[in-house]
Amino acid sequence: MGDARYDIPEPDAFTRTYWDAAAQGRLLLRRCADCGRAHHYPREFCPHCWSEHVTWEPASGHATLYTWSVVHRNDLPPFGQRVPYVAAVVDLAEGPG
Repeated sequence: MGDARYDIPEPDAFTRTYWDAAAQGRLLLRRCADCGRAHHYPREFCPHCWSEHVTWEPASGHATLYTWSVVHRNDLPPFGQRVPYVAAVVDLAEGPG
């Protein structure tokens, strides 16, 4: 059956935009044109007002940092080969909220 790959997402037609931006080091959010709220994880509709008028928006990179940690050991694939890495809890300036 071969080795399973846990580190490669399987983009579909909708999420390809998100994953292509992530591969370039950019974070995209979805914003609703009707209620104005941002949301994440990417969906084709607004989870707040159910509108389908949502678009991709780049995150500004501005956020409030609450906590962070440098992870030096993780036994779960594929993270074991990618240590050390930083895990953080933030509120992005855009939301989602």
